[in-house]
Amino acid sequence: MVKERPAICVFCGSSHGTDPAYALAARRFGALLAARGFSLVFGGGYVGLMGEVAHAARLGGARVTGILPEFLRHLEPPSAEEEKVVLVPDMQERKRLMLSLADAFAVLPGGLGTLDEFFEVITSAQLLVLAKPIVLLDINGFFEPLQTLLDGIVAQGFARKDIATLYRRAPTPEEAIDHIAANLDRMPRP
Repeated sequence: MVKERPAICVFCGSSHGTDPAYALAARRFGALLAARGFSLVFGGGYVGLMGEVAHAARLGGARVTGILPEFLRHLEPPSAEEEKVVLVPDMQERKRLMLSLADAFAVLPGGLGTLDEFFEVITSAQLLVLAKPIVLLDINGFFEPLQTLLDGIVAQGFARKDIATLYRRAPTPEEAIDHIAANLDRMPRP
């Protein structure tokens, strides 16, 4: 019996953003993901940072699974290359399936959808529904404002201090992939 490769679910922008460092980091993360023997679960579109991660992972030999809501098919078209694309009816089913297929989560720079996905996994982790590594790839301090917000939520008594233990900010793709690899075996399995 062949052991399934652990899957990293990547949440990130469907655009490239203004800093070219984001695309470089996305490509590097995808290449490292493949080189370390992981498979990729992502939003399914071959646009923006999503496309950069998926293309690099596929070129490196990783199994790539895209989860794409049917209504986004024309805005975030899937790759014409060989890969598994699962079409779902809506964003809620996309997130549900991504969470169920993933062994770990990496969050790269992105917009509202990326933040929504991050908050879905961090909330699930806080509620003890999810016990999987979560890492923010904090290229050039992209997630500093989010950290300030989270610190403020804790300071105002709306979350426990221990939410900071549920995720890790990593400044480089190498540190992000190392964190995931080191913590996959430490997470309790249901």
